[in-house]
Amino acid sequence: MKKKPVMSWVLYDFGNSAFATTIMAAVLPVFYYDVAAKGVDQSLAASYWGYSQSIAVLLVAVLAPVLGAISDYTSSKKKFLMFFAFLGMLASVFLVFVGDGDYLLASLLLIIGTIGFSGGNVFYDAFLPEVADHKSIDKVSSWGFAFGYIGGGLLLAVNLLMIMKYEWFGLPDTLAGTRLAFVSVGVWWLIFSIPLFKNIIEVKKQNPVRTKSYPSIGFTRVKQTFKEIRQFKHLLLFLLAFWLFNDGISTIIKMATIYGRDIGIDSSSLILALLITQFVGIPCTFFFGFLAGKISAKKALTISLYVYLAIIGLGYFMTSAFHFYMLAICVGIVQGGAQSLSRSIFGRMVPNDRHAEYFGFYGISAKFSAIFGPFIFALVGQLTGSSRLGILSLLVFFIAGIVLLKFVNVEEGERQAKEQTNPLHETTVET
Repeated sequence: MKKKPVMSWVLYDFGNSAFATTIMAAVLPVFYYDVAAKGVDQSLAASYWGYSQSIAVLLVAVLAPVLGAISDYTSSKKKFLMFFAFLGMLASVFLVFVGDGDYLLASLLLIIGTIGFSGGNVFYDAFLPEVADHKSIDKVSSWGFAFGYIGGGLLLAVNLLMIMKYEWFGLPDTLAGTRLAFVSVGVWWLIFSIPLFKNIIEVKKQNPVRTKSYPSIGFTRVKQTFKEIRQFKHLLLFLLAFWLFNDGISTIIKMATIYGRDIGIDSSSLILALLITQFVGIPCTFFFGFLAGKISAKKALTISLYVYLAIIGLGYFMTSAFHFYMLAICVGIVQGGAQSLSRSIFGRMVPNDRHAEYFGFYGISAKFSAIFGPFIFALVGQLTGSSRLGILSLLVFFIAGIVLLKFVNVEEGERQAKEQTNPLHETTVET
């Protein structure tokens, strides 16, 4: 394991996680509701926010495998990563220009920023098997998520101070603090991306002379991947398991705050709980990387999923802010571990010459799997009149994911990936 490329890779997560915490989770949603959608009916404001999120996710889900295929063919993962990263950085900074009633501009910048953030992560994840060797891949993946918690949590804490104690920063009011927070995300992301842009050198592959347009090559490779992935039984099984349990994880992340408000927990307690999750996640994500080295990544991941079953039980019986803090601690313990080990297990079973392409599919699984959990949560809550039963419905996703995961043989999946031959694949693409 080469320390400089690994730390450069990890620092990118340290930087771009600020977008997830400040822009996506904590500050922009409130700003959008109170400022950008000022004058708009409250229910419409929430709907517009939801539509913006959905459009961004859908665009990334459709584009990710095609762009991944093209980047693998051209050995240009780094160029694609830089393009999407700069897109996200600029969108974050330009949010400073959003004023009262500018919900269309805010939605557009949110969509562009989310595409930059999520699209960049496809290529960032694809570098994992290249910067980490077989023995260290679980540890390095855990480091990425742990440093992401650190970076995202630190800047979010500073951003909240900018907003709540704006006079400390020489600012006139809370609104100015909020605008400065958006700019700080873009700058923070840029600074901690520089080591990756500078120190990670992508290995160039020799490919046949191109006879088609790059989009055509991309779609052809994606079509082939749909056919070929069935040959990788354990990779496909893992994707199905991931699709299920990640749906549960994503729903808990997205619905926890609104569920807390629904049962009467105040907004300041909810924000504090988010910070608790961030900082509890730092040591615990490192711990799961260590645990994977002792008992295997699959067993460590399974343990984290069993903890999620307990989290759902706690959520069902939750009645106070103290309970919500306990829930935040429990989520912080396992969230980073579950996500990092899922990424490293998948990375082990991917053919060596197809990292970006297959991680594009991994990204699709993460995006589309995040659709059904919130829908089931909402549907059960609506039909029963109880959001508590809605959260209880998530047990199905975790239990089904755990059952499927038991049938995944990671070692056999690695062997199947190594048997994949690059020359045959490349010649097939061009004919």
